[in-house]
Amino acid sequence: MKRRHMMGWLIVLAFVAFSFTAFQSSLTPYVSFAQAQKMTGTVQVRGVLAADKIAVLESGKTMQFLLRDEAGEEVPVVYQGAKPEGLEQASSIVAIGKYQSGRFVAEKLLIKCPSKYQGSVKPS
Repeated sequence: MKRRHMMGWLIVLAFVAFSFTAFQSSLTPYVSFAQAQKMTGTVQVRGVLAADKIAVLESGKTMQFLLRDEAGEEVPVVYQGAKPEGLEQASSIVAIGKYQSGRFVAEKLLIKCPSKYQGSVKPS
């Protein structure tokens, strides 16, 4: 009976260790472009659109724009996929991806649009 208990505890311990390492590898930290340049894994960079110009490349499948991070650094971001709605009006953009060859290659874009209710509070 002791042997079964020991095997059960070993299985539980192995499961906990595996779960912890899987969770750690799925975390994507927020960093600046300078930090992203030094990292090898996927990261998140939060910023704002630095210029109004959004270039659409390769027959609409890829787009490129300039993103200014919270440290003030501007880096071109390349994103392959459909252009997110409200990108030009976004109050904040989170690019998830990797820094490669002087540009940030985004796998996902998260767009925060200004609230349509912001500043429209009416006195009662």
